[in-house]
Amino acid sequence: MTTVPPESGLSESGAAQADPEHFLQIEDPGVQQLVGYKTTIDRRDGSCLVTLDLEPPHLNRHGILHGGIVATVLDVVCGNTASQFFDPKNRAPLVTVSLTLSYVAAARAGRISATARVTGGGASIAHVLGELVDAEGQLLATATGVFKRIKR
Repeated sequence: MTTVPPESGLSESGAAQADPEHFLQIEDPGVQQLVGYKTTIDRRDGSCLVTLDLEPPHLNRHGILHGGIVATVLDVVCGNTASQFFDPKNRAPLVTVSLTLSYVAAARAGRISATARVTGGGASIAHVLGELVDAEGQLLATATGVFKRIKR
């Protein structure tokens, strides 16, 4: 399973492999700072990669990745992908209309990576499919989301 589009300059480590001016590292206040994920957008093709190095606060009482963290990471990657679909240059503002998750496997440690792609949409609605994998490429979860562009 490919976790990063082959044409993308993003690596699974979240680092830009090509000219740094083509990549946007998003540093948002709030939940990103709380959870600790990293978000990188390749401005050339709009692809987004979200990575998170798992720490004890990311795990549930059974010692596995908490489902809420899975949902957060997939919402972030799908939302940023939809934002790029609407406006590749300016990160269009949007809201999540729906997000449906399927949990496939558990993770206990290491780095997780999420990618997404737009599967349809128009001027104000985007449909997005996201995947979350572990460092070995094992599928952990999938998401389907609907995102609505909003006016500032």
